[in-house]
Amino acid sequence: MRPRAFVLLRRDRRMVNSLVNMSDGVSFATLADLERQGLSAALCTIVRARGSVPRHAGSKLLVYADGRLAGTIGGGELEARVVQAAREALGDGQTRLVHYQLAEPAAGDPGVCGGEVEVFVEPLRPAPVLLVIGAGHVGRALVHLGRWLGFRVALSDDRAEFCTPEAAPGADQYLPMPMADLARTFPFHAETYIAMPTRGVPLDVEGLPHLLNVPHAYLGVIGSRRRWATAVKELEARGVPREQLARVHAPMGLEINAETPEEIAVSVLAEIIAVRRGGAGQPMRWPVEAEAASPPQT
Repeated sequence: MRPRAFVLLRRDRRMVNSLVNMSDGVSFATLADLERQGLSAALCTIVRARGSVPRHAGSKLLVYADGRLAGTIGGGELEARVVQAAREALGDGQTRLVHYQLAEPAAGDPGVCGGEVEVFVEPLRPAPVLLVIGAGHVGRALVHLGRWLGFRVALSDDRAEFCTPEAAPGADQYLPMPMADLARTFPFHAETYIAMPTRGVPLDVEGLPHLLNVPHAYLGVIGSRRRWATAVKELEARGVPREQLARVHAPMGLEINAETPEEIAVSVLAEIIAVRRGGAGQPMRWPVEAEAASPPQT
C-alpha cells in the first residue's frame, strides 16, 4: 500500500512544488549547486514564530560566504542580525539557535511587529575533496584510502590508459589530462586536498606552477628530500617565488618509515587529516616513568 502522503502529493501538484522549492529563493537545486561548485554558505531557517512576525516558520535565508543572499526571512533589522549570525557561523563552523524579540525596538529589538522568532543557523561547507594526481601504485592506494575516509576522490593522470575505473577503481571522478588543463577546469575550493604521487621532477616542475594559486587546503608532492630540492631549484629558475614553494608539503606525508604504496598512502592521509583537523602529527603516547608522575590533564 502506498503511504497516504504519496497519494496526497500525487493529487496536489502545488504541494509537490512547495516541497521542492523549500522556500522562496532557496531550493534543493540551490543547495545542490553549493556542493557542485564547492561553495560555503549558511542556511538560516525560522524554526519557531509566535505573534505578529514578517515570515512564518520554515522560511529560509541562504547567506553565501561572499555576501550574496538567497531567500528571505523578512528583511529589515531582523534579517540583518541573522546575516551577522550566519557570518559568525561560517567563521567558526558551529551551528547556533538564535532568538529574536520583535516587540521592543527601543530596547534594541529588531522591528515593531510584536512577535518573536527563533532561527536555526547552519553552516554548509563543501565536502572535502581529495585530488590525486598520478595513477601509479601510490595513487591507487590513495584513492582507496581516501574513499574509506570519506573524501570525494578525483584521480588525474596525463596518461589516459592509467586514469580509468578499470585501471584504478574507486574514484568518483577520472580526469585524464595534464596539470595545466586540470588547473583550468577542476572546481577547486577551500576543502580541496591535492596529493601528487607523480612520476618525477619533470612533471612536478611542469605542473606545479599551474596549481600553486588555485584554492586548496593542502598541496603535497611525493619523493625524497633530494628530489624536492632539485624541483625547487628548477622552479625558482622559472621564476616561481620561494614563498609559494615553502607552502607545499614536500616530501608529503608523516615520517612513519613507510615502504609499501599502502603504507605511504596512510602516511599522506594522516598528514592531510592533521592539516584538516588542526593536529600536530605527534605521537599521543604518554610514557610511564620509572618514578610516579602526575598524569596530564588532557
